[in-house]
Amino acid sequence: MSDELSEFEQSVKREIDAFMKPGHAPSAPVELPGSTSPRKKPAKPGVGEPSAEAYKTGHLVRLAVRTRKLEVDTVFEHRSSSISKLEAQLEAEKAAKQAGYPIIGYVIDIQAL
Repeated sequence: MSDELSEFEQSVKREIDAFMKPGHAPSAPVELPGSTSPRKKPAKPGVGEPSAEAYKTGHLVRLAVRTRKLEVDTVFEHRSSSISKLEAQLEAEKAAKQAGYPIIGYVIDIQAL
């Protein structure tokens, strides 16, 4: 009798979850303290989830750059892993020159990551 009742409660909970969140698959059955179902291993990070390597220290440097003298400034962004603002700026200027922007106007912003 209690098994039938717990199964009924689980099915009602799945249907309520499916109704409250349209477009999503119903949730997995809820494990009760007395159940003997095998436990699942924790899932690895998926494609859309950032890994631990994505969170790094450093700076995001924005420079105003040009290819010719009388040209409108273009924003060039560079992510540096350096903790020093000056070193991050120098890396960004070097990267901008390598990318084909010989004229570096000024630093727009340096933002810590």
